[in-house]
Amino acid sequence: MSELEKIMNDRKSVRSYDPDYKIKESELEDLLSLATSAPSSSNLQSWRFIVIQDQEMKKELRSIANNQAQIEDSSAVIAVLGDMTAYKNVEEIYKLNVEAGYMDQSIADRTIENTFKLYPNAPKEALMNIASYDAGLISMQILLLAKERGLDTVVMGGFNKAAFAEKYNLEENIFPITLIAIGKAAAPAFNSTRLPLNRIAKFY
Repeated sequence: MSELEKIMNDRKSVRSYDPDYKIKESELEDLLSLATSAPSSSNLQSWRFIVIQDQEMKKELRSIANNQAQIEDSSAVIAVLGDMTAYKNVEEIYKLNVEAGYMDQSIADRTIENTFKLYPNAPKEALMNIASYDAGLISMQILLLAKERGLDTVVMGGFNKAAFAEKYNLEENIFPITLIAIGKAAAPAFNSTRLPLNRIAKFY
């Protein structure tokens, strides 16, 4: 078994955390920075984050997250947000791609032009779906990187998203998608089974 396979198999959703274990902010910054290697639609990187470590703020967040204990007991909560106007960064992103030697200017120009044709006119629901899809990709990166560092996590979709947006004064184009508690397990996670591959996949 490769190291990656072991990490994937060992990662479980942990809901009981050691409240005395703390993660340095620099460690969380490093983890998030590495996680941004995840793919995203048109490389627009529509994910945004709020990292909550302050104990009082976690306590307040718990009240709008179905009173889930891991909100308060974990070392930090990473709120993964989506930006429906991420396309506005396309020129900056593709300029950097050219400067790094990853593509020719002509390809960058064509991509920028197509992006401004497509995204600004897309329905709000479509833009939210794109950001949510991207959030899922980077969230999985966060979970695996955390496990590789000996940390535990759980993803939570069950929280009052409108109340969260109001509490953290989210701009109209930013919306909350999921919360990730991260820290050290205080009790083992439950294992879980998976459906057999022949129930979920077809090969042609």
